[in-house]
Amino acid sequence: MLNHEMTELLKIKYPIIQAPMAGGVTTSRLVAEVSNSGGLGMIGAGYMSADQIREQIREIKQLTSKPFGINLFVPNEFEVTKNELESANQFLNPIRQQLNLHQKDQVELPNFKDVFEKFIDQIKVIMEEKVPICTFTFGIPSREVIAELKQSNIILMGTATTVTEAIENQKAGMDMVVVQGSEAGGHRGNFINCSQESLIGLMSLIPQVVDNVSIPVVAAGGIMDGRGLMAAICLGAKGVQMGTAFLTCMESGANKVHKEAILNANEDQPVLTRSFSGKWARGIKNKFIVEMQNHEKHLPDFPIQNTLTQDIRKTSAAQNNQDFISLWSGQSPRLAKNQTVELLIKNIMAEAKKLGFIEAK
Repeated sequence: MLNHEMTELLKIKYPIIQAPMAGGVTTSRLVAEVSNSGGLGMIGAGYMSADQIREQIREIKQLTSKPFGINLFVPNEFEVTKNELESANQFLNPIRQQLNLHQKDQVELPNFKDVFEKFIDQIKVIMEEKVPICTFTFGIPSREVIAELKQSNIILMGTATTVTEAIENQKAGMDMVVVQGSEAGGHRGNFINCSQESLIGLMSLIPQVVDNVSIPVVAAGGIMDGRGLMAAICLGAKGVQMGTAFLTCMESGANKVHKEAILNANEDQPVLTRSFSGKWARGIKNKFIVEMQNHEKHLPDFPIQNTLTQDIRKTSAAQNNQDFISLWSGQSPRLAKNQTVELLIKNIMAEAKKLGFIEAK
């Protein structure tokens, strides 16, 4: 219990990282509060433009002098056929009708070249603004990108859902690896095997990864309290990354309906779906997931499906209607509380200390 490798490397007090939840959850206030309370706050920047990233980094620097990090999606090649688009819209149009939205036959779709250029612009801003920690999900960036970030003395962290993916992260030069168990809320970080083969529970995954890599391992998936932190440390992780626990905090930017759905959910309600984005993700079962269930196989891949459902998710959120929004959540919703970040971290550490956690002097 005396290893403080992660806290020393990240220059933080406690081995707790707030998961980088993209889509507006990671407000500047949330990120800064986590860092000010001794953890590592993270911007979920996957969907943000370079300018939006720069603005938020500067905002956070006004709120904390402590280290914080940023997470990006690694772009993957994608294509879509006219037939796939037509059938996806055919499935989605009845839902649009329920929300009084226009039927969609034409939609401006992303293309890989633009997505990749956006990623390179995001990287440039991170280096220019001297963000100390950068993490990646959905893959590993190119050698060139990794070399550039390392030259700027940025600590790099990858995401893995299997031992093989963790080994690849180490080979690529990542300083740490976040291992994401199948309990985790939101999108799966897998990039080698298909999602269904990468659904390994966190308690099985941690020791197997620890035995096969020499870089520090951070555990993610269903961890909500001091018990989860200590269990992960006992299995060889150097710390934890927590999403759902921070999502229901007062400082989080999650929609009120989303927070309430988690606070009132049972452990069997968060299910895996690719209906919202074209990528497997865990969220609380709602009308949209049920209605789209039979069509999942035929939906286009991320980010195409994500673009197609944008109008539905936005309108549903604006109406405070939980039927058609992505209610991302891990498998431990019964442990979620609506509290301040400061109190959450305080409680985690008090519980961990009771269980034998020893703080670095």
